[in-house]
Amino acid sequence: MEISGNGKGKGRGVEEENILAIIAASGTKDTQDAHEDRIAFLEAVRSVSILSDDRVPPSYKLCQEVFKILRIGKSLELIMASYQLLDELEKAFPRVHLSNVNKPQSENAIPELVVAKEAWSPFVVSMEHSGCQREADKDKGGQIDSYGFHLLIQDLINVADETNFQQSDTKSLQNMLLFQYLVSVLESDFGPRNNANEGTMNWNLLRESLLNMLLGSRKINYRSLVKDCLAIMCKLYENCATFSDDLMHLENSVGVSDNDSNTSVAIALLEVAKNTCIAMQKFFTVIMELDTSKKKAEMNGCTRRADGVRTPIVELILDELTYNRDILHSFLQAYAEPEWKLEVVVQYLWKYISKPSVRTRRTNVSADDTTFGGALKFFSNITIARSTTKNIGAKEIQLLLVHGFQAYLSLPSKHSDEVVSSPSEETKSCSLIEICKDIISSFKTLRETDKNMEISAFGKEVLFTAATIISVKS
Repeated sequence: MEISGNGKGKGRGVEEENILAIIAASGTKDTQDAHEDRIAFLEAVRSVSILSDDRVPPSYKLCQEVFKILRIGKSLELIMASYQLLDELEKAFPRVHLSNVNKPQSENAIPELVVAKEAWSPFVVSMEHSGCQREADKDKGGQIDSYGFHLLIQDLINVADETNFQQSDTKSLQNMLLFQYLVSVLESDFGPRNNANEGTMNWNLLRESLLNMLLGSRKINYRSLVKDCLAIMCKLYENCATFSDDLMHLENSVGVSDNDSNTSVAIALLEVAKNTCIAMQKFFTVIMELDTSKKKAEMNGCTRRADGVRTPIVELILDELTYNRDILHSFLQAYAEPEWKLEVVVQYLWKYISKPSVRTRRTNVSADDTTFGGALKFFSNITIARSTTKNIGAKEIQLLLVHGFQAYLSLPSKHSDEVVSSPSEETKSCSLIEICKDIISSFKTLRETDKNMEISAFGKEVLFTAATIISVKS
């Protein structure tokens, strides 16, 4: 869809003036009339840009006003309505897209990247504001720069904190919805660019992405940002699980009708928090994909000194999981993208596996085979298994094996590192059977290292699944 910042003639201009007049009438007042004016404004924008048969993208000014309501709106109704409208507009009128992707005649042609440079964006990653000006923009509901994005992350840390979570107010919901929207913008901007880059190896397409400019800004501490985001995802996951149980108890308690209002807010909080946790996963995933594309560009000599050096996010996550093992379980439970989850598990295991200097019959696997299957084969050696368990911990080893196996099973066949070289169904089945046998062998070896080791419930499920697959496919 071609994006344009222009209206459709004078009629369109008059229509937008009338819509803007609605929001202008509300001013900065916080009255019931002003509230109704803002709701009417949002409905008018939706009517013209989403519901109309000849819908057109809203102007820069209209988008700015909708975004302003999301940032500084006072009521839950306004915040939710503005977020939903922005989300719909993002899907209906993407700023970046690939042309001719659905046309059969262009099957052999590389899709062209179309960027609407004049379109409105919630980000202003190139602006060099002073701290005072940034705070002023925040209070006025203006667009967000990299510093403002980091401030939002710090606000979310307070929201995710256990002592504050169940007491979260409208502002907390507002910040979580704002983060969800910003991630959707980063994702929709990055996705088409990355697809186009894979076909053309044109690093410039990704160099100019919102995500790359945001992470490369000197206004943020990238390592600190990743650490904060990881803490938010894990804490939100834990608190959502606890809060969900508490909420179920509240709904089943006597006299719940007296707390209908509180229950509704609690349900809204839980749903928004869960979606924020999912948005954080998406944020991690697009950064991982950007890191991969940048590494390829560097290998092909497409980057330059101005691109800077940034530690891959997987390494930062591994460092944090290593030094703060209390969040390992939460991370593995919360992060669901199979390809990158398996990558984290594999790198974690290989970080601690005691690799022999000489290959022996008992370790008939190359130390260069840094795949999930390669890691499992090392656990067939009781000496290596005992040493690795001592370094990582028995509970942590089980978690890694369980989640690694689950992620492996969830992978599309084309991403499976053990079957890339041979796409035949027979080879895929054999490879899967081998992995299943190795996972069973790994747990058996772990039990041999410690006769008192208890296999977790998840571990037993994995063993049952592996045995069933072997039985069916053999």
